[in-house]
Amino acid sequence: MKYKLSLFLPLIIFVILVGFLLKGLFSDPRQRDSAVVGKSFPEFQLPDLMNEEKVHSLQTLRGEKVLLNVWGTWCITCKYELPFLTKIKTEYGVKVVGIYYDQNHAPEFGQFANIPQIQVEVKQLLAQLGDPYQFHILDLDRTLSLDLGVTGAPETFLMDSNGVIKAHHMGDVNERVWRDKLAPIWNEMQ
Repeated sequence: MKYKLSLFLPLIIFVILVGFLLKGLFSDPRQRDSAVVGKSFPEFQLPDLMNEEKVHSLQTLRGEKVLLNVWGTWCITCKYELPFLTKIKTEYGVKVVGIYYDQNHAPEFGQFANIPQIQVEVKQLLAQLGDPYQFHILDLDRTLSLDLGVTGAPETFLMDSNGVIKAHHMGDVNERVWRDKLAPIWNEMQ
């Protein structure tokens, strides 16, 4: 009996492996569960992009629901979502806050961000494509982004008035994403 079972063992392992690989092949990597949904937004103290003397913290965000958008001028997809984010700010009164980071800032390799140049680029881009942001949190060293589990830009988080993250979306926010995924959550939040 053990001999017969050992003959089928490679076949059983093969079938399990094929099933595992097929599941991965047909899954959408953007539809992964986020570890931060349902948790409190992380504590932080970071400067404002346009005024480094002004410091933002979790207290800056608390008290009303907020859409937080991780972005950068270097991000092509971010440019495509700016007009739609501006639309939901205007039409639905959504408070949009930017979490800005510069991908070229890497002090460990001797590369430092040129903040005045970034400020000019941001002003020009937002004047051209629309400015949905109430303000921008400057996350140069990506401390806040890492605490949120950000893997790239754009990524968007919905936070309720108590500071709890209710949704996380990887990729651009467009009409379909807003209607099908984010707006229902936004409308239910306090």
